[in-house]
Amino acid sequence: MRFGFLGPVQAHQDDGTPVDLGGPKVRTLLALLAAEAGRIVPAETLIDGLYADTPPDGAANALQSQVSRLRRVLGPGLVEFHPTGYRLAVDPSTVDAHRFAALAADGRAALDRGEHQSAEEHLTEALALWRGEPPAELGPSHWPELHLTAIEDQARAALALGRPGLVPALRAHLGAHPLRERLWALLIRAQLADGRPAEALAAFEQARTRLAEELGADPSAELAEAHQLALRGEDRRATPLPAQLTSFIGRVEDLVRVRALLREHRLVTLTGPGGAGKTRLAIEAATDLPACFLALAPLTEGADLPRALLAALGVREGAREPLDRLRAALADRPPLLVLDNCEHLVQPVAELTADLLRANPALRVLATSREGLGITGEARHPVPSLEPRAAAALFADRARAADPGHDPAAHPDLVERICQALDGLPLAIELAAARVRTLPVAQIAARLDDRFGLLARGERTAAARHRSLRGVVEWSWDLLDGPERVLAGRLTVFAGGATLPALTEVCAVPDLLGALTGLVDKSLVTRDGERYRMAETIRAFCAERLADTGETTRLRHAHAQHFLALAQQASPSLLRAEQLDWLTRLDAEHDNLVTALRWTIDTDRPSALRLTAALAPYWWLRGRRAEGAHLTGPLTSQLGAIAPPDLADEYALCVLTTAFGTPDHTHLRPHLGEVRRVMAARTSAPRQPLLWVLWGVVAGPPADPEATARQYGALFTADPWSRALRDLSSGVIAVFRGDTVTGETHLRTALTSFRALGERWATIQALADLAPLAERRGDRPHAHELYAEAITLAQELGATEEAADLLNRRASGHLAHGDLPAAHTDLTQVAILGRQAGAPDWVAIAQLGQAELAFHTGDLDTARTLCAQALAASPPGAFATEELRCRSQTTLARIELTTGHPESAKPLLKEAFTVAAARGNLPLLATILAALADLTGDPALRQATTALTTPAPTPEATQTALTLATRHLA
Repeated sequence: MRFGFLGPVQAHQDDGTPVDLGGPKVRTLLALLAAEAGRIVPAETLIDGLYADTPPDGAANALQSQVSRLRRVLGPGLVEFHPTGYRLAVDPSTVDAHRFAALAADGRAALDRGEHQSAEEHLTEALALWRGEPPAELGPSHWPELHLTAIEDQARAALALGRPGLVPALRAHLGAHPLRERLWALLIRAQLADGRPAEALAAFEQARTRLAEELGADPSAELAEAHQLALRGEDRRATPLPAQLTSFIGRVEDLVRVRALLREHRLVTLTGPGGAGKTRLAIEAATDLPACFLALAPLTEGADLPRALLAALGVREGAREPLDRLRAALADRPPLLVLDNCEHLVQPVAELTADLLRANPALRVLATSREGLGITGEARHPVPSLEPRAAAALFADRARAADPGHDPAAHPDLVERICQALDGLPLAIELAAARVRTLPVAQIAARLDDRFGLLARGERTAAARHRSLRGVVEWSWDLLDGPERVLAGRLTVFAGGATLPALTEVCAVPDLLGALTGLVDKSLVTRDGERYRMAETIRAFCAERLADTGETTRLRHAHAQHFLALAQQASPSLLRAEQLDWLTRLDAEHDNLVTALRWTIDTDRPSALRLTAALAPYWWLRGRRAEGAHLTGPLTSQLGAIAPPDLADEYALCVLTTAFGTPDHTHLRPHLGEVRRVMAARTSAPRQPLLWVLWGVVAGPPADPEATARQYGALFTADPWSRALRDLSSGVIAVFRGDTVTGETHLRTALTSFRALGERWATIQALADLAPLAERRGDRPHAHELYAEAITLAQELGATEEAADLLNRRASGHLAHGDLPAAHTDLTQVAILGRQAGAPDWVAIAQLGQAELAFHTGDLDTARTLCAQALAASPPGAFATEELRCRSQTTLARIELTTGHPESAKPLLKEAFTVAAARGNLPLLATILAALADLTGDPALRQATTALTTPAPTPEATQTALTLATRHLA
């Protein structure tokens, strides 16, 4: 319920329905209680208010009677009895007078802070509550004075905001309060604001005469100050902030930060590249303040600044020097000066701003510039690119304005790509969004390689530099000096930024630090830690300028050689304890390394081969093998099937990297044959030890391990990592041949050596090969420890796919031992890692594992669905697709058997068996045989299955199992 006594006493339900309060005594009682809402009002006070000097006999009973009537109309619980009086038990904010007082106080506080828009809003809301003076029964009160003060405060706020037409209302209030000096001062200022200085002087004389005759007093300081303005004839109609035609999107944190800076500092400069939205942010930050806006872009000479600022302030120049006149004009209630686009006149703007700030301690300045003003006490706020969500929202909003039929939710991925390609620059995004009138979003995204041609038309009424994307960047380019332009062009050969040493070596610019400082100050380059970066839009423009100089080829060659040297320096360290530091360093230079490789593939194949060989450990350790294959594929296709004599190892690494990420090796057969020849003819250790690993993965286990050991054994002594790798290989081969005791001995030796070296990837391999051996002999806790250590190391390396593989192996162990919750947890993580790595085959593997779990729990419908999803998720030709299909068919066959459809199970098992047998996958063969035993009931098949699941199945047991399965599936 809401109550009011500013005017006739009233009460309303929350839905606005009026309450019939009854007679005047009940209304007076409610007013007396509402005036002290929430507090106890003594009975004596209530009796005095109700009956004045003639209280009836039994006044207490009479009061109680009125209280009863009030309770009946208001309902229970609102009027409370206390031993000393009564209380209206409501929040004071439900009473119009208390709400009025709070709003008026908020308005006054906002006015004192200079937030005139906010002040006007609060005061207008407060005055709307005033319906008249409170009932006379309340006695003398402060409400009328509060009301008059609120009227004056609202007029002051309106004057500060440039509102016209205030004179009639102020004259009407003076008719009721002719000795109110503040009202006279406000009237004089309103007349000046309306361009009526003669009437303002006459109003002052009228006020002065009345004060002298009736009070014998001189005008107050406030009235005398208004008189001085009238004598100067100034209306001080400063240029307001430009009205905005579009919504303000994003930048909430920036807006809060800039307003906080304006409260704390007298000079705040918003810096950033062209099109970043500095002007709009400045306007939004100054909206609630008495501000004067000056656009500096049209000015070409610093000497014009004082006159332009006088005009913006609405002050005539007069006979005095413009600068003197400016100082004097700002001495009286200075507004916030918003100086927009200072960069082309930064020196004279800085000098003038410093002079005005020194002359007037109350002055504040908000500047926008592509570089700071460089004045002591300046607070800078770099305006960053829009974050992705805000950028997409801006595109959607402007696209709808350009084409009301545009559906912003139709192409979220394309919009995200457009905004990212345009560096989150608001102006560029708005230019792109305007194109939806003539081009589909997909076409806009596809044409961004020619962004300057695509975004060549903007708003006709915009400044020339803002009508096209090229114009935005050209404005910044024109502000650079010679060395800055040279460096800006040469910087474009870097992708993803560069460190100072790289810039020094590749760019070779005299006084590079000075030129770089200039580019940073002018917002063409940003510093992020130790790296210097260019936004892609600026980089594209500056690359055109570099091409005009004819230096592009020379700079690209210098860039490629620098990053080849870096990769070659990193390569040996990637197989030592310091590998994490070097991996992090190569991560930071990833874009530069890719750019260097692609350029050398087209122009310098020997350097491309050397860079490929140096990067092979990086791709392998980081789990970026598919990326490596994608990058080396074009180089491999350009190479003949003859290795360069001096680059044979590099050739082999290039071909093997390509082969590992290519499911179909048909077109690589000549190259792989040449690699086989190179490896067979080897008489010395490879310069890159990882070559042994890649060759082993692609070539598979040797047909004659003893002969291979005799041929290569001595070559593994070149370094500690290779010697440990020899033990690892011997262990894997021994286990593969069924000698798990010897194999485990070699694997433990390798694990000890790799741990001593601190090399994580090879340590993971040893751990991953030892863990299944521990599981086979029933030592699951130890197996779990080994897997946990391997997974932790993979996470340290950032090898996402390696971690997914380890989790999947561990999940298989959990499933085999019936620990279904643990298996489910690991498989869920496998799917997450697969999505993070963009590896759909790992997502499919996880889904198939979940299908097998569902089968074990009897949820056959879910198992069937997940099998189908796994096959659909696995990309065609992927390395794991054959095994996925084989496992899926086996699971589906077991479902058919369980549901009583053996005739459907047998074809599935037959196809799965063909693949498993060809690949020698014994665990999968054991699963197929178990299902086949269920289908046929043959005890021999069950015995064969048991033999295959022993820690070391003999070749005889394997052959028996294959023979039995073949006979039953024939």
